[in-house]
Amino acid sequence: MRESSNPVFRSLPKTQGGYAQFGSGAAAYGAQQTMSQQYTEYPPQQAGFSRPLTIDDVVTKTGITLAVLSVSAVISYFLVDNSPGFALAGPLAMIGSIGGLVLVLIATFGRKQDNPAIVLSYAVLEGLFLGAASFILSELASVGGPAMIFQAVIGTIGVFIGMLVVYKTGAIRVTPKFTRMLVAGMFGVVLMALANLVLGMFGVGGGAGMGLRDGHGSPMIAIGFSLLCIALAAFSFLVDFDAADQMIRAGAPEKAAWGIALGLTVTLVWLYIEILRLLSYFNND
Repeated sequence: MRESSNPVFRSLPKTQGGYAQFGSGAAAYGAQQTMSQQYTEYPPQQAGFSRPLTIDDVVTKTGITLAVLSVSAVISYFLVDNSPGFALAGPLAMIGSIGGLVLVLIATFGRKQDNPAIVLSYAVLEGLFLGAASFILSELASVGGPAMIFQAVIGTIGVFIGMLVVYKTGAIRVTPKFTRMLVAGMFGVVLMALANLVLGMFGVGGGAGMGLRDGHGSPMIAIGFSLLCIALAAFSFLVDFDAADQMIRAGAPEKAAWGIALGLTVTLVWLYIEILRLLSYFNND
C-alpha cells in the first residue's frame, strides 16, 4: 500500500464507508475494482455517496480554502500592524497555530477531513497564524518588510507549480520506498526541531539550542535546516498529488475534495513559513 507522508491523507477512510484503499500491484487493482463495483451496483444516492470526485472538485475546494486562509492572514497582519507595540503578534500567532493544530488532529484522527466546517475553520485559524508570523518574521526578526512576504508567496507558488510539473511528467516516481524515505526525513526534522526547542529552553547555546533557528548566531546551520525543511515540503507535494490522483481514479465521493484541500493547505503553509524564515536570515539587520 502506498500512503501519503501527509497525515491528513494517510488517515483518509478506506473502502468501508469512504474512500478506496490505494497501493501498487494487485492490492491497488483489487481496491479500485471494489470501489468501481460499489458505484456500479449501488448508485451514489443509495450508497450514501454523492457523485464521484473530479479534478475540478479538488481545484475548487482547494481554491476556496486558500482564499479563506489568505483573507484571514491579511486581516491578522493588519491587526498586528495597528496594535500598540505590536502586542497582538504573539497572541494571534499562538491562537492560530494551536487552534489550527487541534483542528488538523481532530480531522486526522476523527476521520473528518471531508468536513467543510473543519477545513474552513482551519483556514481561518491558520490565516491568523500566518498573518502574525509573517509580520514577526518580516518586520521584527528582519528588515525584509512586505517585499519579503511577496517573495515568499511567489516562491511558494513557484515550488508548488514546479512539483506539479515534476509529478505530471513523471520525472520523479512516487514509490513506497520514496514515501518511506520522505516520512523518515520528516520525523527526523520534527525530532531535531523539538530537541532544539528543549535545549534552548534550558539555556543551551545562549537560548538558541543547536542553532537550527538562530539566523544571527548560527546563520549557516539555520539556513541549512530551513533548506532541508523546504526540500521535504516540496517533495511532500509529489506524494500528496499521487494520493489525490489515486482517489480520483478510484471514484471517491466528491466530498473527499475537502480532505485533499486540507492536506495540500497544510503542506503549503509549512512551505511558505520555511521560505519566509529562510528569507529572514538573509535580511537580518
